[in-house]
Amino acid sequence: MKPETKPLSVPEAAGVSAPAIETHPFEPFLPRDAKLLMLGTFPPAPRRWSMSWYYPNFINDMWRIFGHVFFGDRLHFVDEANKTFRLDDLKAFLAQKGVALSDTALRIRRTKGTASDKDLEIVEPADLDAMLRALPGCRAVLTAGQLATRVFTEHFAIDVKHLAMGGFAEFGFEGRRLRLYRMPSSSRAYPMALERKAAYYQKMFNEIGLLDAASE
Repeated sequence: MKPETKPLSVPEAAGVSAPAIETHPFEPFLPRDAKLLMLGTFPPAPRRWSMSWYYPNFINDMWRIFGHVFFGDRLHFVDEANKTFRLDDLKAFLAQKGVALSDTALRIRRTKGTASDKDLEIVEPADLDAMLRALPGCRAVLTAGQLATRVFTEHFAIDVKHLAMGGFAEFGFEGRRLRLYRMPSSSRAYPMALERKAAYYQKMFNEIGLLDAASE
């Protein structure tokens, strides 16, 4: 009688190992007085970084959007000569303005080795409750990308099916009322001019009190 054999999984049958699990490389940036929490999904692979911090890909336009909105200069935080961003200036500015940064995933697998949300498998989500508890003055959350939005809205049971671009949905957390904003992605893969994206961000910043007269 032949011994029973266990069927191979697809990766085993193909002679391919399962993708490695990655743990988030950055600590959450949580200024105590932050009014806004910005959440993506997970950083791209290190080979795509121009700096070791959030939105590290030099062709991602998040920090150009900030420069355009707050300083009228998309290159304000850009170190063009070294193809990176002015990290110390960024951190000081975000802390002063009250902007916190983190991501919705703590541990992931890249199923196809890309930075695209559709190719990420979330192994362990980030502790979203702990983030909001660490930010008692936070009154708005921005989720960048469909996967980050899905993780956040499922966790807090927020209905965003009919939420327009630039709009917000209110939700409750431990006796607080907050807004979740839907913003266009800062990735250049998202087909919208930087100036138009910046207009959405400027409206949100104004609504939550991050823009002063000098910035408008």
